Amino acid sequence: MDWLGLLVGSVLGTLVMTTLVESGQSLGLTRMSFPFILGTLLTGNRTWAKVWGFAVHFVDGFVFAIGYGLFFEVVNRSDWWLGAIAGFLHGTFVLAVALPVIPDLHPRMASEDEGPDPTPMLQPPGFLGLNYGLQTPITTIIAHVAYGAIIATFYRPLG
Repeated sequence: MDWLGLLVGSVLGTLVMTTLVESGQSLGLTRMSFPFILGTLLTGNRTWAKVWGFAVHFVDGFVFAIGYGLFFEVVNRSDWWLGAIAGFLHGTFVLAVALPVIPDLHPRMASEDEGPDPTPMLQPPGFLGLNYGLQTPITTIIAHVAYGAIIATFYRPLG
């Protein structure tokens, strides 16, 4: 595996992906902050949740990049458009499978089945993250497509 290309691609890809998603939140396109959701898995302190969430998100960015690298090795190519397709599939999986499951695992997130609770909790994202806004799927997909394209640009299969 091209570890240097993978490292550079994952750092830059994660940086761009996170910037796009967080910018979408700042611009009012979505209310979702995946780093914040990850951080609140670890702590109830909102400030530290953001710090820990970004750290976990960057580690996840490298771990997922290894999967992309394995895919590029198998197909023996890493064109930007192939990375973009992989990013589209990755983003679709996050929206359709991972987000709806998070409330079952997250100690500080309400589930879809719960009623009002006096304890403040995070709202569940729902299918495609639509509980966080109608633009959430679009921003998430665009960010993941960029992530995959960037990784593919820097990664060179060894075969």
